[in-house]
Amino acid sequence: MRIGRSVVAGIAVALTLSGCGNGPTGSAASSSSAGTKITLYTCVSDSTIQPVIAAFRKRNPGSTVDLFRAPTGQLNARVAADARSGGLKADVVWGCDPLTMQAYVDQKLVGGWIPPEAQAIPAQYRTADYVGAHLLYMVVVHRTSVPAPHAWSDLAGPAYRTVAVPSPTVAASALGALGWFAAEPAYGVDFYRKLHSKGAVQVSTPDDVTAGVAQGLYDAGMTTSNSAYAAKKDGSPVDVAWPEPGAVAVYGPIALAVHSAHPQAAKSFLSFVVGDAGQKVIGAAGSYPTRPGIAGPPIPEGAPVVHPDWASLASRKAAIERSYQQVFGG
Repeated sequence: MRIGRSVVAGIAVALTLSGCGNGPTGSAASSSSAGTKITLYTCVSDSTIQPVIAAFRKRNPGSTVDLFRAPTGQLNARVAADARSGGLKADVVWGCDPLTMQAYVDQKLVGGWIPPEAQAIPAQYRTADYVGAHLLYMVVVHRTSVPAPHAWSDLAGPAYRTVAVPSPTVAASALGALGWFAAEPAYGVDFYRKLHSKGAVQVSTPDDVTAGVAQGLYDAGMTTSNSAYAAKKDGSPVDVAWPEPGAVAVYGPIALAVHSAHPQAAKSFLSFVVGDAGQKVIGAAGSYPTRPGIAGPPIPEGAPVVHPDWASLASRKAAIERSYQQVFGG
């Protein structure tokens, strides 16, 4: 997923959606959502969110979605500004990692309801307050002129002259990866210290990592699989590795705002996104759905994947971020 590309920070894009089609699906969907405006805050890429909104409109003729889309760091700033000025102005928040979403829950900004359709999503991708709508996989993109890393620890070895990592304060996928490494005894935040001591560079987003490797600025870097495969498909001299013990799976949760101005329409949107039809749109748009059995981008046969313990990491998020900042700064 290309989170960092084509983002205009701080701009809310109003999309008035109209059309014709079948009535809404899902138990939360009802005719009351037709002709109703909802506001959606998200960090999901434009290439995914626009097809989802367009498909939702066909099932809810005359509905309007006011969209604010930005990387997680800027999304956090928007949410914080709302909280200071009277409360969250979104009806739905679709994030890119569960640590950020849990922080919103703890602030009593979102949560308290998930759609019945969420029961089809694996339990590891949902809580009582939010449910995973898409997946990201943190992998390694590397120049074809250098060997593929067998393990994540290889990035700190002699095979790579320069390595890039995305900032966890900007990109949710980077925050998720940091959480997994910090909790893994064989790595910890010390993994980032070793990278830094070898000259690793922190950039903004996973797309910035991919672009830098493609341009020859870095030998390798940590990025999302979507970004890495897109660069390879475009002809860049890069390849993609899923290092041991595995690519870090980071799910993007969607949640209802506690004080939504249009709760029925917002619930209809959540039901659509995590239901069969919405998940198929997500997969067709090039993102990984969370609902089993829905086609999405391929995963190499036998590619290892690890799943962070998000509930455990949530309580340690601030401490992990402080430790990281002592290595790479804010």
